[in-house]
Amino acid sequence: MKRRSAVLVLEDGRTFHGEAYGSVGETFGEAVFNTGMTGYQETLTDPSYHRQVVVQTAPHIGNTGVNGEDDESTRIWVAGYVVRDPARIGSNWRATGGLEDRLAAEGVVGISGVDTRALTRHLRERGAMRVGISSVEDDPRALLARVRQAPEMVGADLSAEVTTAEPYVVPAQGTHRFTVAALDLGIKRNVPRRLAARGVTTHVLPAASTIDDLLATGADAVFFSPGPGDPATADGPVGLAREVLSRRIPLFGICFGSQILGRALGFGTYKLGYGHRGINQPVLDRVTGKVEVTSHNHGFAVQVPGAGAGAVVPDQVIDTEFGGVQVSHVCLNDNVVEGLRARDVPAFTVQYHPEAAAGPHDADYLFDRFAELIEGGK
Repeated sequence: MKRRSAVLVLEDGRTFHGEAYGSVGETFGEAVFNTGMTGYQETLTDPSYHRQVVVQTAPHIGNTGVNGEDDESTRIWVAGYVVRDPARIGSNWRATGGLEDRLAAEGVVGISGVDTRALTRHLRERGAMRVGISSVEDDPRALLARVRQAPEMVGADLSAEVTTAEPYVVPAQGTHRFTVAALDLGIKRNVPRRLAARGVTTHVLPAASTIDDLLATGADAVFFSPGPGDPATADGPVGLAREVLSRRIPLFGICFGSQILGRALGFGTYKLGYGHRGINQPVLDRVTGKVEVTSHNHGFAVQVPGAGAGAVVPDQVIDTEFGGVQVSHVCLNDNVVEGLRARDVPAFTVQYHPEAAAGPHDADYLFDRFAELIEGGK
């Protein structure tokens, strides 16, 4: 059966033609690319991809179908999906359905048959930008006009759109050791799972929670989750982070949570040209000297004094209102700040994903570091 045609138009006018994949319709968002060769189900259900159209650089997508176990949230969050060669048949012993059927069932508009290599090279050269995909519009010029009316990611405050509506608890596995209050800015399910494996009971709280809400859980420590949007808009979570720091409650933040802590410490944030998205990003842990292969999904980063675009990040202690802070992790591709460690208050963060699903797991030890931080504060 012949597929319906579809068109993809970037905000600078670059146009790609292909076939409808998933739901028939029209969608808009920020065009970004993900270099992972596996884990597409985790990518699709990651809340950090809210309002983004994901281009998969791996040519074959859908080979293993979808299942009921690998979702990182309750739904697919991507605004649109771009693939080159979708699998005709998904084959895996865990599969309970096909990827395209799942996309169609959740109303996710996609496009296939696109030269994703050319599209990725264009985004690397020009930067992430707004995009539209349509399988109902024949005129690229008309679609371009709507693309340019779509909201940009800079200035987007999205945490309230992805956070949990009500608090919930993920119990520790085995013996209970600690209680953690996790601020849900777009949390992935694997975070409380990795904490539970270390005897941590996690209370997941809505993004608008107050310091009293966190303290009411009896938490020994606080976690700030990943999430979508521009950290420059997150004044509420930044204020909450400052409250946590002032009380010297152990704090760990991942990705968006790292940017929140950076702002709470007095640093700025900025938008990367095309971001880091994939599962093969090399990061130097300055604490151990090890290089880790890590999972990333971020379009913004922390700006520390003395570090410019592509410049080597200074290793000295930076004075802040809450004492000395060091850059603990650095991306070896472009010298972007990938982690912060406070020396005078119990807090640290990483910009990437130690809870990585479907991997890699080089950075899983950071949850042990968090447990050690809590243990030291008790």
